[in-house]
Amino acid sequence: MPDASYDSDDRTALILESVKRAFAEKGFDGASMQDLARAAGMSAGNFYRYFPSKDAIVSAMIMRDLAEVKADFACLLASPDPAEALFAAFEIRLENKNSCDGPLWAEIDAAARRKPDIARLVRAMEDEVCALLTAAMAHITGRDPTEAQTLYAGQAAFLVLMFKAASHRLHEYDCPTGAQTNSQVRKFVLATIKRAISDLVPAATRDELR
Repeated sequence: MPDASYDSDDRTALILESVKRAFAEKGFDGASMQDLARAAGMSAGNFYRYFPSKDAIVSAMIMRDLAEVKADFACLLASPDPAEALFAAFEIRLENKNSCDGPLWAEIDAAARRKPDIARLVRAMEDEVCALLTAAMAHITGRDPTEAQTLYAGQAAFLVLMFKAASHRLHEYDCPTGAQTNSQVRKFVLATIKRAISDLVPAATRDELR
């Protein structure tokens, strides 16, 4: 499982940002370690000191994203309106995805279908995000966390699946649909996420989220 306490130093964070586009444009298999080192402005030998393999790069990306997600959920749990905060977190992440994040994670998901080690990393991250979501749902509904895990595991998995599919599609290179269609798709995705979260809220306060 990815180390949720991961806290990258500035140099590592800069390297990860610089290699994203090479991964997204050339694909997981198409981008060589030399390509990634070049994208980072480093010699291959120095690059290998930070990341000995593509799997190590993906692991670091997952750990960094997971650390950011955990920080978002910590803020959510402290919010006076956790349901609205949960929706806002989805909305902000969907709207503000880096232009190469969608293609990058689409490539990582494709690699996961061929490479068991990558699949384990991706699955571990998704499982942890789903656990965070069910904990948030327990907080929103006032249910026991164990009961919430049983009741809301499907909803959490659905939200993760929808978010991933939408971020891949809306931010992919050479997207076959135009900007107007993408805007409509984004609106429908957000409406569906809002409805799923709204259904958790007691009827007396549900209108506030809508």
